Amino acid sequence: MEMQERKNNGSVLMRLRLLGVCCVLLMVTANPVAVTQHSPPNEPQSPLMIDGQILFAPMYSKTTYLINRSGAVNHTWTSDYFPGEGVRWLGNGTILRTMHIGSWSGGAGGGVQIIKSDGTIVWDYQYYTSSHCSHHDARMLPNGNVLLIAWEFKTRNEAIANGRNPSLLSGTSLWPEHIIEVQPTGPTNGTIVWEWHVWDHLIQDYNASLPNYGVVANHPELIDINYCETDRSDWLHCNSIDYNAQFDQILLSIRYFSEVWVIDHSTTTQEAAGHTGGHYGHGGDLLYRWGNPQTYQAGTSSDQVFYWQHDAQWIRAGCPGAGHILVFNNGVFRNYSSVDEFAPPVNADGSYYLDPGYAYGPTSLTWSYTADPPSSFYSSYGSGAERLADGDTLICDSDSGHFFEVTPQKAVVWQYDNPYPGSGQNSVFKIVFIPPNPPEKNPNLACTGSLSWTRVKPGDTVNGSFTVRNIGDPGSLLNWTVDASSLTWGTWSFSPATGTNLTPEAGSINVSCSVVAPKEKGQVFEGYLTVQNSNNASDYDVIPISLTTPTILDNGYQGWTLIHLLKSLLIHTLDYLMHLTTYSPFNALIPRIPPHFLKK
Repeated sequence: MEMQERKNNGSVLMRLRLLGVCCVLLMVTANPVAVTQHSPPNEPQSPLMIDGQILFAPMYSKTTYLINRSGAVNHTWTSDYFPGEGVRWLGNGTILRTMHIGSWSGGAGGGVQIIKSDGTIVWDYQYYTSSHCSHHDARMLPNGNVLLIAWEFKTRNEAIANGRNPSLLSGTSLWPEHIIEVQPTGPTNGTIVWEWHVWDHLIQDYNASLPNYGVVANHPELIDINYCETDRSDWLHCNSIDYNAQFDQILLSIRYFSEVWVIDHSTTTQEAAGHTGGHYGHGGDLLYRWGNPQTYQAGTSSDQVFYWQHDAQWIRAGCPGAGHILVFNNGVFRNYSSVDEFAPPVNADGSYYLDPGYAYGPTSLTWSYTADPPSSFYSSYGSGAERLADGDTLICDSDSGHFFEVTPQKAVVWQYDNPYPGSGQNSVFKIVFIPPNPPEKNPNLACTGSLSWTRVKPGDTVNGSFTVRNIGDPGSLLNWTVDASSLTWGTWSFSPATGTNLTPEAGSINVSCSVVAPKEKGQVFEGYLTVQNSNNASDYDVIPISLTTPTILDNGYQGWTLIHLLKSLLIHTLDYLMHLTTYSPFNALIPRIPPHFLKK
């Protein structure tokens, strides 16, 4: 009996083990994506877990993916092209995706597409000829135009004629960078409305008889045509572009200079080709540069911070470190990667401080992430990082297709390994984090005041005021307008008559108004103004209005009117009496009238 029970128990145990193995196999088969989410020891659960989505375009796939935190695919977009290389989220399911149609060099693109959520390609713009080719990254501006990075072709002779040392040219050409701003004008068309060229801002100390000759150390705003960490034609290799709307500036990552640049976008194209003009007065010269002061002879190798970096971006508003610059430092030559944050010495007006004769600051990083040991995290190409609203940093290791998130204390709290399109082909240039839609913040319009005037002379102008306020959710935005369409009398004006983005924190807005009184006398005019939430017809308030014009017997109706009538009657009466006295024997009995009473 005991033996039989042991046999039965053994059989049951074996079945359970087999069932467990089958479950594991099913899980692996059903979900090939490796996702890890945890909190480090002695650290509270990361608020990551900010639920959000991640957008990425694998470098060897024609499909772009949108995944959630669990690794599940929420959406995909398809193209006829591999990416070349970046992709951007435009909102409402629409993406801006670079496309690889050129073959100039690594990161070559050739154009961009705007693709809607249903797969419709609403814009397919190509910038690829034998003389130029867009590459790596693109950025849509608030006005709907698109910034593109591009190479332009210069012959060996052109390069030498502009001061390039021939020994630094291994090929037959040189490819300096330029930036274009394109206004979409049709499904496949666009107008270049602004451009900036490195070629307009060179300096060289190689040959005094050639253009651009000068002392490099005295001109950090210019680009030394003979500084190079490689002799390839792709001499600079700009691999990312970002835009700062507050300062109207562009941030560029220059890989082979191991530094980042800031340029002025407020210039005209003509000003961008020179050294004056624009909001900052320096034309298209560099406003700021950082990462490797050897490029302008202001430091040594010990001062170098970046080593062939990628993905330089301003940390966006609402995130810890907002306004700082975050960079994926590939660490080529040192053989480990890091994510580095630094605070540029920017003034309130967007200008940058430089102590003459020294390198641009800062002298140290604000924050940096490296692995333990450092060599366990190394991606020699591509890659990027993005600061999240909770202070965590989301990182993309391009080489391995590995995404992970670290806390400010550098603990890893989430990981994902990209499985697309397959093993060994899962490299991803960069990723984009899409925050969850924030809870809706509803404004609520309220007005205070009334408008009332009495005894107003017809045709006169009177003034008054009332206030408008948003008493809705904190941070909500109210757009409002004054509607006087119900008033059929008077001529009205308001200042301001409309307003936008009024927050509860901003307090009240005072609205001044004036009205020209109607011509009718002895009338009472009443009505109301409506102040309307421009985005919600059910949210409004009213301002009651009353205006009266006096009758002729109204004591307040310009007393001078009655006095004038009586005076006129008296004068005419006295004139008549004086006429009678000419023939009257009683002439001596009529008192003399003072002359000033006879003036009309």
